[in-house]
Amino acid sequence: MNIEHPDITRVNRTGYTDMFAQEEHRGIDFFGNEIVAGEDVVIDEDGEMVMKDDLEKFLAEKYGFKFQTL
Repeated sequence: MNIEHPDITRVNRTGYTDMFAQEEHRGIDFFGNEIVAGEDVVIDEDGEMVMKDDLEKFLAEKYGFKFQTL
């Protein structure tokens, strides 16, 4: 049986014990993605952040927007 401490597993996976300790860390977006310095984000009126590349997905999921080609 191989049991590994969660901090060791995290370091092996990400290189950091805590992503919040990284200087470039700016937060977590609506979908749980880490936001780092220099990334484009969109912030709604409630303060919810989402990566710019996921804006369409966010609008569909949170506000029910439907995207189509006519």
